[in-house]
Amino acid sequence: MAALERSKVTKARRRARLFERIMAAIALLNFALVLFDYSYIPLRDFYLRQIPPITLWSDRQINSSRFIDWYGHQFKGIEPNRTTEAYLAAVDELERQVRQQREQSISSPQMRPILSELQSRSEAMVDEDPFEIANKSGTLERIKERMRRHVEDQTGQEIESSKQAFTIFWSPEYLARNGFARQMGFFDERIEPLIQSNYYRSIGFNGRPTDEFIKIDIWFIALFGIEFLARTWYLSRRYKGTSWLDTMLWRWYDVLLLLPFWRFLRIIPLTTRINQSNLINLDPLRDRIIRGIIANYAVELTEIVVIRVIEQLQNLIRQGDIARTLLKPEVGPRYINLNEVDEVTLISRRLSSTLVCQVLPKVRPDVEALLHHNASKALQELPLYEGVKHLPGIGDLPDQLTRQVIAQLYQTVYGAIADSLQEDPAGSALTQTLIDNTVKAFRAEIQKGHTLEEIEALVAVWLDEVKINYVQRIAEEDVEKLREQTQMLYQITQTGGRK
Repeated sequence: MAALERSKVTKARRRARLFERIMAAIALLNFALVLFDYSYIPLRDFYLRQIPPITLWSDRQINSSRFIDWYGHQFKGIEPNRTTEAYLAAVDELERQVRQQREQSISSPQMRPILSELQSRSEAMVDEDPFEIANKSGTLERIKERMRRHVEDQTGQEIESSKQAFTIFWSPEYLARNGFARQMGFFDERIEPLIQSNYYRSIGFNGRPTDEFIKIDIWFIALFGIEFLARTWYLSRRYKGTSWLDTMLWRWYDVLLLLPFWRFLRIIPLTTRINQSNLINLDPLRDRIIRGIIANYAVELTEIVVIRVIEQLQNLIRQGDIARTLLKPEVGPRYINLNEVDEVTLISRRLSSTLVCQVLPKVRPDVEALLHHNASKALQELPLYEGVKHLPGIGDLPDQLTRQVIAQLYQTVYGAIADSLQEDPAGSALTQTLIDNTVKAFRAEIQKGHTLEEIEALVAVWLDEVKINYVQRIAEEDVEKLREQTQMLYQITQTGGRK
């Protein structure tokens, strides 16, 4: 039975994980359409030129340009601009007539009305700027500049304006002299695509350009709305004592999927869903972003913290709080003891015990060697020592006696100190009395004259120097070097220290 229950739980979790991944994929598709809709107007020319045909099964292809035009017509109210469309239609008619009558006919009387019409339309295009309604006046400037430079290169003369350039270009003499096919090749390649990019966008009842993306988005909003209500109902039933409002607040970010405006905010629930469903592992990206932000602001935060700490310490010194705490603790504010234990006394006893019981026995040979050296040096300065040293039978006897005396002296002093640290009430009392009298004498002497004021002033100035030098060193820290260090630490943690 237990195995059967575990199997049911595993299947339920798999179904839940599959559902989460499907909804995350749908949210990703919706956000991709949102981005495409946002970028359609500013990047329409790029989409028309750069998106290749889409190949389907059986080598069938979908013309991407037709899809881009269809989308603009259906959802953005984009229609061909009548002025520029009529211009291109006149160019097509000219090419059709030339193909029928051959290139030599460009100077024939039948061609002059078409060329004259193109000259008139070119002047009207320059004067009226039919590109302005689509906010593409810059495209017209590119057309004018390209035409002017091309005619200058072909004729070898300076052209003052684009109108003059268009008039010369659409003249029969110019086309016959420079080759009709070559000139139309330039127009078809360099000028016609720019004219084709122009369009007219209708205006809605709200006075703004037409935007019908809601026709696509409403289906996603409805799906996410149904999911949100179903999830709210399920969570309220699963967790007893929770209301619908509570369960809605648990997944508040899903509300952003239901808004028909500010659609860019859908990136928040999208990333959350992708990360929770493990559809895409976003942890490395999240970690890199966090480390980048921290690396940029770590220097500034460190400066603020260090400066603030030093300034607080300076204020305590200038106000005399530290001096009162150390020299007159009974006068200052009441000290709050959290555990009724004198931690300073215990720490001093622990350090003293460690020094006497563990450190001094290990350094005894060094201490005895130093004392023996100083004693021997003092004896050698005595005139009597050299005479005694040369007596028969004396030899190294003074040196041996010196060593024995030093060893005995060390053992006596060490034993006295060690005994005072043992559970000896009298010794402990004497030691504590010595410490108390030493502290009292120190406090009394340091307050005489201007010693305390001088020390406080020196410490305050020293802290100023530390603050200036430390902050300057932080300011000179290379942020890129800090990023490299954090990246190296991240790689070490990811690989478990393996190289």
